[in-house]
Amino acid sequence: MRPVRFNIHPKEAKLTDSIMVTEAPESYNGEGFMTTRFDRVIGLARKNSIWPLPFATSCCGIEFMATMGSHYDLARFGSERVGFSPRQCDLLMVMGTISKKMAPVLRQVYLQMAEPRWVIAVGACASSGGIFDTYSVLQGIDQVIPVDVYVPGCPPRPEAIIDGVMRIQDLVHNEGLRRRGSEKYQELMNSYGIE
Repeated sequence: MRPVRFNIHPKEAKLTDSIMVTEAPESYNGEGFMTTRFDRVIGLARKNSIWPLPFATSCCGIEFMATMGSHYDLARFGSERVGFSPRQCDLLMVMGTISKKMAPVLRQVYLQMAEPRWVIAVGACASSGGIFDTYSVLQGIDQVIPVDVYVPGCPPRPEAIIDGVMRIQDLVHNEGLRRRGSEKYQELMNSYGIE
């Protein structure tokens, strides 16, 4: 029988070293109270509770599955609940090749999502058509819906997908509550034919 060699010299671990604590928003603290801006609190809550909707059509979807697995664990960023109903999700993750016949379906899924909503184009095919420079493949989903973050790669590694989600979190955290009602945002939506 082999002797067990694990934990021969156990190290004392500090709980604070292994847990990441979210920073509180800028505030004024007094005895028994704290004041801050309302949009900062909303941004902090949105940042840490993003519900992604994966729209996977090819190999990038497999990399996303690895990202959701226990080794990479996208859940630690507040994206535990992956939804497949556009009405309940706020982050559309488009992964893979989108044909021109699929473009109206993608647009309809985007329109069914409630505001505020964000979009990540994962991989070369969703970002620019990838190696498929043909008549049937959409050369980037930004031709039919606005994109917030592009994740490069063919297919991108799970670390790149996590980086894209973290960039979305930064964007969500710093977005003002009135941005969606601004003229610039309305012009962007009108350029896509979305009212």
